[in-house]
Amino acid sequence: MWQSSRPGSIYDYIRVASFSLGPDGRIEQWSERAAQMLGIPARYALGKDPVEAFVPGELRDTGRRKVSEILDGREWTGLVPYRREEGGATDGLAEIYVMPSRNEDGERAAVCLVVDVRALRGIETDLAASQAVFGQSPMGFTLFGTDLKLLRVNERFATVFGGPASKYRGCGPHDFLPRNEAERMTAALRRVLDTGEPVAEMQLVGLGSAEGDRRRWSVSLYRLHGASGRPIGVAALAADVTGRRRAEREAANARRNLALLNEAGARIGNSLDLETTARTLLDVAVPQFCDLASVDLYQGLLVGDEAPPGMSDGSAELRRVAFASAVSDVRLATAPAVPGDAPGPVAVGAVHRYPFNSPCASALRTGHAQIIPGRESDDGGPEFGAVVQSTLAVPMVARDTVVGLVQFSRTKGSEPFGERDTALAVELAARAAVCIDNARLYRREHERALILQRSLLPPGDPEAAGLDIACRYLPGTTATEVGGDWFDVIELPGHRTALVVGDVMGRGLRAAVAMGELRTAVRTLALLDLEPAEVLSALDEIARGLGGTGDDRPTGRSARGRSGSPEGAEQGRSARTADLSEVYLATCVYAVYDPISRRCTFANAGHLPPVLVEDGEDALLLDVPPGMPLGVGGEPFEEIEVELPDGALLALYTDGLVESRDHPLDEGLQAFRRALSGADRPLEDACDHVLSAMNTSHGEDDIALLMARVQGLPKDAVGDWSLAPEARSVARARELTRDQLTDWGLQGLVDTTELLVSELVTNALRHGHGEIRLRLLLDRTLVCEVWDADLAQPRRRRARDTDEGGRGLQLVGLLSEGWGSRRTPRGKTVWFELALPDGESPAMDPSEALLSLF
Repeated sequence: MWQSSRPGSIYDYIRVASFSLGPDGRIEQWSERAAQMLGIPARYALGKDPVEAFVPGELRDTGRRKVSEILDGREWTGLVPYRREEGGATDGLAEIYVMPSRNEDGERAAVCLVVDVRALRGIETDLAASQAVFGQSPMGFTLFGTDLKLLRVNERFATVFGGPASKYRGCGPHDFLPRNEAERMTAALRRVLDTGEPVAEMQLVGLGSAEGDRRRWSVSLYRLHGASGRPIGVAALAADVTGRRRAEREAANARRNLALLNEAGARIGNSLDLETTARTLLDVAVPQFCDLASVDLYQGLLVGDEAPPGMSDGSAELRRVAFASAVSDVRLATAPAVPGDAPGPVAVGAVHRYPFNSPCASALRTGHAQIIPGRESDDGGPEFGAVVQSTLAVPMVARDTVVGLVQFSRTKGSEPFGERDTALAVELAARAAVCIDNARLYRREHERALILQRSLLPPGDPEAAGLDIACRYLPGTTATEVGGDWFDVIELPGHRTALVVGDVMGRGLRAAVAMGELRTAVRTLALLDLEPAEVLSALDEIARGLGGTGDDRPTGRSARGRSGSPEGAEQGRSARTADLSEVYLATCVYAVYDPISRRCTFANAGHLPPVLVEDGEDALLLDVPPGMPLGVGGEPFEEIEVELPDGALLALYTDGLVESRDHPLDEGLQAFRRALSGADRPLEDACDHVLSAMNTSHGEDDIALLMARVQGLPKDAVGDWSLAPEARSVARARELTRDQLTDWGLQGLVDTTELLVSELVTNALRHGHGEIRLRLLLDRTLVCEVWDADLAQPRRRRARDTDEGGRGLQLVGLLSEGWGSRRTPRGKTVWFELALPDGESPAMDPSEALLSLF
């Protein structure tokens, strides 16, 4: 098919013109392109001698010879300068190709082709430059035709993908890229060819010439146009960014690692709870660092052992304290208990161990991290770790001691762990290990402190004759949960009860130790059955002794130094001694309640007054003389006696309940009285109501609250008789005892009680004087009291085999649950206590007990 060449063809670039010479050597035909290029219209060129018309004068002789040779039938090619006007400067340089020809008469003629040398040299230069850029470029350079097939590739492209450059001529993207990437490339080429919009830095991934050589390119595409503007193809410029991407990835990993370490430093260790610290570590690591993670700690260390057996070889028992997963329904598996067995999942809280030859045991044993590659599973179950690609087993080392193991795992599809990851994991584990070890040490010390304090506090539901009791203790700070406040309920002879509330100055473990010493002293003094004021006086002496060390004297009593100067305490007293003296200053209120007389005797050592609430009345602060705090000394204590009607509510408390920075003491006492008024609800509910109504969350001081509702012993639970100081009173005492126990339905105790009452009344007649009083009390136990007017206290002694007497008190001690004596304002009281029959354990036979004394 013949058609005209479109504008913009190559002939436009190289400027080709033509003319012909006749047999006479003159111009016979002159093309329009010759007229354009040489600037000579056809009317001036036709019929002229070309040598005379175009060739400079100095070259005309040579030109005529060449024209003669051409007309003789020889071809000629040469360079001919030309000018457009006569006498003008050389305007150009033309390359002329002359081909001999013949006209219709058979005469020789010539056809001449003229090319502008400057245009030709420009094209040659452009082609050379294009070839240099295309062939020597360090980047991959390709040309795609309109059919999206490769027209040409440079050597760089061929080097990356292998083979000579000619191999790829006519290939498409699918011939050198993976399928997904080839489809992306094809779509981009088609879009650029259709729209003309270039694509910059499209990322492609493929395989290089080396096996397994995974490369990444940044490709830019732009459409090529001819001189007329029509698309002739797409050029692709590809830069290998594999190294740059690797560097960017390493930089991103470094930034991520620094961010992880920064987050770990900010979050791990904010809690002194073991499980919370372990969970925080996993929250930091999952999913930023790994997909699965777990923390195992040595079971022995958790329960308080310093070095559990098997700790050095990694085979000791561990407890899983935390687990986190970014993959649903997947658990980290432990190593098999028996080599060859399949591992199984370990639940949080489960105790397990690693075999000696397992990588985890090796990590625990050596203190070095181990990379455990994932294993393929035939059944593919996640419980067997089939989804795990690799695991880092990192020992947790704190203070040169391995406390546990943390495992970081990545699932298949994630990047496996490398050296940089191992270093980061070791750093994370080390930071968490120190925090966990601190939490472990704190828990150990905290538990010891709690054991100490709770062992010094009464049980949660103390019992007392004639009293319903409820008590609460709130530490000033939840961080330690130990302090110096205490309360106690002490059973005294005769079903009486001592109620004690005290407050040691200071807080923390030292205050708790001081509280324990004072509480023990109170219980010891209370069992001596002293009056409340006497108990506080003796306790004050004990507190002053506890507050001093060595040659130091207690604070509050003047003393002379070693040099004899009256300076109170020595100038050289250490700060530690001064602190101890301050710790042992305390306040205390001591009350003794008698359920028979319904009277309560109070003594106060610098403590807040008790509060009494009677039915239908507002709460009242009892006017108990305050006294001086324990440890100050120098002042006697006073006591008062108050009658407590049945149903009345008595509250003893410490200042932490009513005083804080938010309000003064008076406002706190008023709020406390309002909370107690109308407290006709159950005692435990009333106790909770008071705490909820008061500000108990200030955390400034410990809070102790002891509430007792008065019931008293009913009249039919008391038998009280006066006996004349004569021999027949012994029989009368046995008779009264038998009748009373029969009325109470305690026939099983009649024989034992008669025998012991007979012994006590006989001793009162033999060793005492004045009127004798016999009293039986029934509550949770049976108490028998014998009163006389003599002040001499009975003393138990061991009778010899030949002695006829002296075994009465031995018999009382053998048959009773307990016995003793106490002073009274008019003499003494000797008592014993018997447990009520429970129908299961038989009571001791008095005759057998009597025979056992011989």
